[in-house]
Amino acid sequence: MRYFLFFAYDGGRYSGWQRQPNSITVQEVMEKSISTILRCETVLTGAGRTDAGVHALDMAAHFDVREAIDEEQMTRRMNSLLPPDIAVNRITRVRDDAHARFDALWRRYEYRIATRKSPFAVGRAARLFYPLDVEAMNRCSAKLIGRRDFTSFSKVHTDVNNFVCEIRTAEWQTRDNELVFTIEANRFLRGMVRAIVGTLVEIGAGRRQEADFEAVIEAHDRCRAGEAAEACGLYFVKAEYNL
Repeated sequence: MRYFLFFAYDGGRYSGWQRQPNSITVQEVMEKSISTILRCETVLTGAGRTDAGVHALDMAAHFDVREAIDEEQMTRRMNSLLPPDIAVNRITRVRDDAHARFDALWRRYEYRIATRKSPFAVGRAARLFYPLDVEAMNRCSAKLIGRRDFTSFSKVHTDVNNFVCEIRTAEWQTRDNELVFTIEANRFLRGMVRAIVGTLVEIGAGRRQEADFEAVIEAHDRCRAGEAAEACGLYFVKAEYNL
């Protein structure tokens, strides 16, 4: 039988979500915890991968067990074993063929930029203390909406066979002392959000012309977009399912 596990983590000390040789990852730490409790090797399949330093508020993963478990008790036991920077939010029984990655209808990310110095933003938001033209950034963000080829915002070496994604939300908002970019899509390419943010910040700072943004998208060339924004400002917010 299959369960979905929803969890949060501060990615500051991890080399991303996915297991890697010679690096500590969130997946490795969580699998050790759940395997200890269940007394058998247990593999987690995540809704997606996050790079080193990227955070998550409600990431999803699935795992299989032979016998039913008490979801609340399992949540408590995992949280007692996990380090302080990883927390299980909830565990839910799902149908046996439900898949955390392939059944996700939409995924949401946020990118946070601190607009004034704060000790609480260190490692959890990018820091930019010069003015940005947020209206220009939002006009360009609107051009991302729809089903398009986003090769220009993808890492070059990747294992996907197409670069088409459907974006339904892309907008900047001011929240207290932060500038927050929210983006929702049916799928994301490797490095996509950070590349988009980096390009939009260049437009907001006046280092790139607003009129050129459409040409960047249509070029299907990563070299035409801006540098990737810092990992520390990126958060996987949630995945949306119809379970």
